[in-house]
Amino acid sequence: MSSGQIRDGALVLADGSVFEGELIGAEHVVASGEVVFNTALSGYQEIITDPSYAGQLITFTYPHIGNYGVNATDAESRGVFCRGVIVRELARRPSNYRSEQGLGEYLASQGLAGIAGIDTRRLTRLIRSQGAIPGAFGGLSESELLVRAQQESGTDGVDLVSTVTTTDSYTVGSGHRRIVALDFGIKTTILRHLGSLGTVEVVPASTSASDVLAREPDGVFLSNGPGDPGMLDSVSREVAQLVGAVPLFGICLGHQLLGRAIGASTVKLPFGHHGGNHPVKDLTTNRIEITSQNHNFAVDADSFTGLERDVHMTHVNLNDGVCEGLEVRGAQCFSVQHHPEAGPGPHDSIYLFDRFAALMDAQRSSGKAVR
Repeated sequence: MSSGQIRDGALVLADGSVFEGELIGAEHVVASGEVVFNTALSGYQEIITDPSYAGQLITFTYPHIGNYGVNATDAESRGVFCRGVIVRELARRPSNYRSEQGLGEYLASQGLAGIAGIDTRRLTRLIRSQGAIPGAFGGLSESELLVRAQQESGTDGVDLVSTVTTTDSYTVGSGHRRIVALDFGIKTTILRHLGSLGTVEVVPASTSASDVLAREPDGVFLSNGPGDPGMLDSVSREVAQLVGAVPLFGICLGHQLLGRAIGASTVKLPFGHHGGNHPVKDLTTNRIEITSQNHNFAVDADSFTGLERDVHMTHVNLNDGVCEGLEVRGAQCFSVQHHPEAGPGPHDSIYLFDRFAALMDAQRSSGKAVR
């Protein structure tokens, strides 16, 4: 472990499965939540600080985590919103010129519990066969941890966006394009890319469509975020009023909310997509991209049939056929389920930010609202 005395503990799932390990991070904290796995080989700090993991325990499938430490620059949000971290082996001595502290110390400083020594291969196979499942770990007895796990509701039917969104508007970037970004749990790397396109005003998730349009944006961005999009119908109704009024670009939860805004339905995936190696096909170009992903819900492309608007699936996940992108034709409006900004992950899909910029420029040159 990174420091201190080794503390024995256990991870217990809601089905009664038990995994023995060693507790790391914040002492005397019992962590519980929906257990998911991430297949990325690096970028553990970005993953832990991604607000989209709110309500979840993150299992890293890569066996050795923490080897290059943690630094202030690589955080994807103002803190951590996941419930805990599960690893096979925690690096004892991080080594990297950018490292400011070890992962164990970082978890403790954030009040976040972790558990190491877990058979993550067995755990991942169980999640793949049974789906994402609630769990709990800590220094309690196995029977007490089982109760904690079974009391967890998972992410179904829960509004987690309200726990991660900003409470006050703020501005990042500079430039002639004016962008309003609705914050459902926005990542720092997304803001960095948007900020390179223009001046970005980040607003709370509850901001109304009329308030957004009153800011006279050239484009509106719908951010990533955690939880069940079905619990955000009030947000979807506001997004519906933006479709056709201004160029729109959505990522992750923003994609799902756009789908629901135009009348499509969303579904929960068995164990979601979490990692940096998912193959996606851009149906508009037939190009294959390796993408970064983090979501448990998805837009049902079968529900596009019969919608009032002309909606088309633009991207598809080649692993399981899940809808990875949509376009509302005639409305200068598109979204993707994967993360083109990466952070961490490959940058194959970074061109989507340029596509958004082109839509905004076309809007500015027309001098009138989109019809």
